[in-house]
Amino acid sequence: MLRKKILCFIGVLVNVLFQAHDVLAVEVEALDTTLRLNEVSIVREYKPYIEVIPAQKLEGEQLQRLNSFSVADAVRYFSGVQLKDYGGVGGVKTLDIRSMGTNHMGVFYDGIQLGNAQNGQIDLGKFSLDNIEEVSLYNGQKSDIFQPAKDFGAAGTIYLRTRTPKFTAGKRTNVKVLFRTGSFGLVNPSILVEQKLSNSVSAAMNAEYIDANGKYKFRYKKVFSDGTLAWDTTATRKNGDVYSLRLEGGLYGKISGGKWKIKAYYYDSERGIPGAIVNNVWKTSQRQWDRNFFSQGSFQKRIGKRYELLLNAKYARDKMRYLNPDTTLMYIDNEFTQQEVYVSAANKVKLLKDWEVNLSVDYTWNTLDASLTNFVYPKRHSVLVALATAYKWRGWKAQASLLGTFVTDRSTAVSGTGSETKRVKSFDEYTPAVFLSYKPVETFPLNFRAFYKRIFRMPTFNDLYYTDIGNANLNPEYVSQYNVGFQYQSAVDCGVLTGLSMRADAYYNYVTDKIISVPKGSGQYRWMMMNIGKVKIRGIDVNAQARFMFPYDVEVDANLSYTYQRAQDYTDPTDNEPGAGTYKGQISYIPWHNGSVVLHGTWRKAELNYSFIYVGERYHNSSNIRANYEQPWYTHDLSAGYSFKVGKVNMKISAEVNNLFNQYYDVIVNYPMPGRNYKAILKIEI
Repeated sequence: MLRKKILCFIGVLVNVLFQAHDVLAVEVEALDTTLRLNEVSIVREYKPYIEVIPAQKLEGEQLQRLNSFSVADAVRYFSGVQLKDYGGVGGVKTLDIRSMGTNHMGVFYDGIQLGNAQNGQIDLGKFSLDNIEEVSLYNGQKSDIFQPAKDFGAAGTIYLRTRTPKFTAGKRTNVKVLFRTGSFGLVNPSILVEQKLSNSVSAAMNAEYIDANGKYKFRYKKVFSDGTLAWDTTATRKNGDVYSLRLEGGLYGKISGGKWKIKAYYYDSERGIPGAIVNNVWKTSQRQWDRNFFSQGSFQKRIGKRYELLLNAKYARDKMRYLNPDTTLMYIDNEFTQQEVYVSAANKVKLLKDWEVNLSVDYTWNTLDASLTNFVYPKRHSVLVALATAYKWRGWKAQASLLGTFVTDRSTAVSGTGSETKRVKSFDEYTPAVFLSYKPVETFPLNFRAFYKRIFRMPTFNDLYYTDIGNANLNPEYVSQYNVGFQYQSAVDCGVLTGLSMRADAYYNYVTDKIISVPKGSGQYRWMMMNIGKVKIRGIDVNAQARFMFPYDVEVDANLSYTYQRAQDYTDPTDNEPGAGTYKGQISYIPWHNGSVVLHGTWRKAELNYSFIYVGERYHNSSNIRANYEQPWYTHDLSAGYSFKVGKVNMKISAEVNNLFNQYYDVIVNYPMPGRNYKAILKIEI
């Protein structure tokens, strides 16, 4: 071991001497000749803010080479998150961060939050990776005080940054064509066209179509509580078809000291909802139609040396129709239409060299119309004001913020006699957050960090006003977050190892006034939303990344992540019956252990990617009894690709095998996931 360390030190020393020799040679040559340097284009976005707690990120080629069909598939590789997947190409996919619930996760698309006032959940399966340049996950909030007030208003955030047009010298048009096909009858073409309109303005248009029958085989196994086998059979999952069209267009501009962006997004889909496998019902006929549109714009400019302005605006209209034609249960044909108008202004002032202050003000207007009987047609006016500051002193970095939230709901109820009852409900709250980072030695890449944040989530329109279920007297659901951790990140030159990064965090979250469904009255067939839940969450997130350079141009990147979580239900201390109670039970679908491994190797123009995901044992109810137990599951995915050129056209062919060992498993109980499946991809760039 000592010999290895000495050799490694000698190698580093020799490398430094050679670099010094090169510098000296350039300086001597400069005495007699003029050196001409080639033009260098800086393509990475400059981030001037004081970052306290870095994000988990997937970007560029690293993001594209994952065996990921949508954004939902990619975020599985982050630590501290749980993906709720109802199966298939068109199945709903939502994200839960650190066991606090899906509604506590904010999803931002090019810096502006995606809203859903109806149920608070964003289906990440709707967003393709074809036009995504970076996916980043922040716990607490983004380490940037220069942002809209909404960015301060969630327990965790996912940022989706789409591709910004970039052009090489002398080129005015970029074209990228992708075509995927494979299992589930998948046909998935997409095209991206980028055009340089002038030196300061460019445009982009992206279109994608998905057609899949969604059929796949699954294994259905039932075991009684005494361990005896009830049945074990194999069937085909049906009514999981999906047809979708996504269109995006944008204009991008640069101005003196700033930039601007305008984007329009349209998504239209029809999908089957295969439903749960219960009571020997293998197929359902439920359908869902979604039609989503939004247009948003952003303007950012630096004025003078100390002031910077950020303006955002958005209009969104989402229409959803749900059909259940099964009259043996209940015929349902409901339509929901929600609208949103959003404007924001952020103002950052640099008081001193290392001290910044920001004031952000956001306004949001939400409405919901529905075809439900006795619906109250709610309208919500929300004003968020955030005051934040960032300071740096020697090895210390600090950020603090105070968010003020002011919400007014207006609703109109119509009685059976036709009379109207108007209701107005207001809510005001202030929530703080503090973030700290400390680097003990300036020249050593080790940082320690900690944060505290108090935040809440407003009840959704469904929570408050859904006919016969909603409760208009609900309070917000609060979370207190505590986190400590460290990060080490360095480029190294020791044998084949050329890069190393490690990070770990320990956290504690306490959720109060949790919104849950409880029986209404003495019967079990009617339910109501109530504020009676309490959850305590203790966890550890660990990430490690390494890069290796081997002889013969072989490069290998390795990424490992692990999460331990103990998320316990503290709602009812009297519900503690041994073997049946929910008190201190692990909450539903939260595993104690989960993790992933991603290995990527390249050799010249060829690449090979392997990924492994593991989710440990868990329960589908806070009553941690045998009947509610869910077995661990894991998947192995493998892909290979080769890049080549035909004339001036860059091409790449790839093949993927997902769930390599054909494991049958459920992410959500009775919603079986696909077994082994395949995909072939052709990419053309001009």
